[in-house]
Amino acid sequence: MTTTPQETTARTASMTGAGTTPAGTPRYEAARDHLWGHFTRQSVYEPTSSGGQGANVPVIVKGDGAYIWDAEGRKYLDGLAGLFTVQVGHGREELAQAAAKQAKELAFFPIWSYAHPSAIDLAERLAAYAPGDLNRVFFTTGGGEAVESAWKLAKHYFKLQGKPGKHKVISRAIAYHGTPQGALSITGIPELKEMFEPLVPGAFRVPNTNIYRAHDDLRDDPKKFGRWAADRIGEAIEFEGPDTVAAVFLEPVQNAGGCFPPPPGYFERVREICDEYDVLLVSDETICAFGRIGEIFACRDFDYQPDIITCAKGMTSGYSPIGAMIASDKLFEPYKHGTTAFPHGYTFGGHPVSAAVAMANLDIFEREGLTDHVHQNAPAFRATLEKLKDLPIVGDVRGEGFFYGIELVKDKATRETFNEDESERMLRGFLSKALFDAGLYCRADDRGDPVVQLSPPLIIGPTEFDAIEGMLRDVLTRAWDML
Repeated sequence: MTTTPQETTARTASMTGAGTTPAGTPRYEAARDHLWGHFTRQSVYEPTSSGGQGANVPVIVKGDGAYIWDAEGRKYLDGLAGLFTVQVGHGREELAQAAAKQAKELAFFPIWSYAHPSAIDLAERLAAYAPGDLNRVFFTTGGGEAVESAWKLAKHYFKLQGKPGKHKVISRAIAYHGTPQGALSITGIPELKEMFEPLVPGAFRVPNTNIYRAHDDLRDDPKKFGRWAADRIGEAIEFEGPDTVAAVFLEPVQNAGGCFPPPPGYFERVREICDEYDVLLVSDETICAFGRIGEIFACRDFDYQPDIITCAKGMTSGYSPIGAMIASDKLFEPYKHGTTAFPHGYTFGGHPVSAAVAMANLDIFEREGLTDHVHQNAPAFRATLEKLKDLPIVGDVRGEGFFYGIELVKDKATRETFNEDESERMLRGFLSKALFDAGLYCRADDRGDPVVQLSPPLIIGPTEFDAIEGMLRDVLTRAWDML
């Protein structure tokens, strides 16, 4: 097949819209040939057998406040805060300045038997935000590593207590807890795990808190449903044997599946169960911490006391990578004596630059009252999104704070969902691109039933709520017409 000069010129223009690399390669081309996207179907960017060049990888070049721009100059409302991360919004110069200042003073040093001021200061600050006696901060570089660290700590702690059989963990169906081998074992999404098996043994699943899909006799009584769901954890501990179970890993609001909040009384009952069987309660707040639900730590929003908090993302609003496992004084006690050490760590855990950025980020939270802003505006955000329930394709709108999922259905009356082919065609074949083209960056997800997820920067208000609802209404109406 012969390519005309005009076609060559047009292709070159389209390929250089993102500029060129230092080597002189059009960036779209270099992205296709060298960049391996995470959780990405790379095939859509490859040349086709019929001579097509394939799609260009979307290249985002700028962010300001709640908005991002691509290489072609198009503007989008960031309805996902990057990836549940950019709490204070894009373009905060003081965070870049904090990074530069720290890099000039001390760019890197590990916290392996040593310390540096920014890690010390951040550890103290996180401990002050955390509830109860969660005073010990173990830094990582992300949420999956924090989850991995929590499971390892649970195993080691019980061995030090003379209970070496306590090594198993319990988590919920469809829950996502990360990609390292241990965290992936805790994850409750079979499709993400099967290609990496065998994984770390000892992880077991219980039902999640999706009341929309509960039995009729439970759906109309949230407190009864919460007790039922919590009691399944006790049942699983009994079945596996209390002397073998070390920890229960739960997100305050479960992300995968589309934002499942806890029913009334759920965490109160889970805490009772964990205490009864001497099992640790881990609050995985990789997404929910740092104002996403309201408070700095979401366990405060739902009034429960975990033994460990895992967190990451919003700690720096994504301006630099960091994560943490925050443990209770009780769990740290064995390590205060003799030669006992926790034989675990990461080269970049508590990185000086990241810790300094986290401190500056938390300064913004306090100076601008972002937790109060979320508490005050969350009802309006919910009310605006619930307007979408008049669409035939919208079955449920659920979530808390600035974190919502919109479940899509084929039949509202029966709650019938889409089959695999329909979901594939709707979510990947239409919705993801259509929402982006409409000017909204969010997430169309089918880990569980089909949902659209929203997790915008915490700085937005009613004007942006209305804009999000308008874009969703237009695209979801067209999705229904297409189906």
